[in-house]
Amino acid sequence: MTDRDADTAADHEFTVRRARESDVDHVVRFTQDTWGDRHGDYLPDVFGRWVETDDDEQYTMVIDVDDGDDVAGVMQCVLLSETEAWAQGMRVNPAYRGNDLSPLLSREGFRWAREQGAVVSRNMVFSWNVAGLGQSRTVGFDPATEFRWLQPDPDGDADPDLVVTDDADAAWAYWTRSDARDHLAGLAIDGGESWACSELTRADLQRAADRDGLFVVVDGGTRGFTSLAYTYDRENEDGVEETWGVYHVAAWADTEALRALSEAVARDAAARGIDNTRILIPETAHHVSDAAAVRTPVSDQPDFVMAADLTDDSLF
Repeated sequence: MTDRDADTAADHEFTVRRARESDVDHVVRFTQDTWGDRHGDYLPDVFGRWVETDDDEQYTMVIDVDDGDDVAGVMQCVLLSETEAWAQGMRVNPAYRGNDLSPLLSREGFRWAREQGAVVSRNMVFSWNVAGLGQSRTVGFDPATEFRWLQPDPDGDADPDLVVTDDADAAWAYWTRSDARDHLAGLAIDGGESWACSELTRADLQRAADRDGLFVVVDGGTRGFTSLAYTYDRENEDGVEETWGVYHVAAWADTEALRALSEAVARDAAARGIDNTRILIPETAHHVSDAAAVRTPVSDQPDFVMAADLTDDSLF
């Protein structure tokens, strides 16, 4: 990878390049307190692993300061499918803010993703992160969709009132005609990259079914579905390791179907030893109020997904 987008400002030379092991301490240092007390930053925990696992489908980049003296910014791009890229972890070192550095990272990320064959690059921004939203719009991302997390509590005694099957074809047919798909622009949680969204495919549903992780409410016709994307372990605030189950998306016709889906997930999560669940749902009055009506926990705030059209040469 050649160095690109060198720029000089405030007596420093900034150059975007692929991250290397010697950058880890620099990045950990300036991302320890990204959002203060409001939200912990995951970058200090994952950046070293990002550097170690970079390959043709993953590009972790930094803004080098003065040929290795410091790091002024960081971002990673990942190829999720043949045509979809995901941008994540963009941070600018507070010591170098005001030098218009985020466009350097974005242009390099867009260029790399386009060279890999992607036609779209997306990212996720917390709804409360107004500065991050503004930054995303400035560098070329447009609004794509917004969602919340449905969070059924694992319960081994849960018993759905409606019939629940693992029919991937029925789930796919329901998804293609659902208002959830329309609102989410076809997006769901990606099965391979954590905290990333990609277009849900029939193959995703079949893989979930093969792992006994597809739940389709079929009662007088198909009335909803959800599917397990992946599980992972992490320590909670008390230092206790917990298992999380993350589900691609949920779509349903009515509160009865949602209640059945929630109970199916609760029962399955308990059987798998999952401590917490997280299911992507559309951020609409219909979907969020349905969750409230069936008393299934839902996240307090939405998250936003942004998208950049990489066929637009002006982005580079």
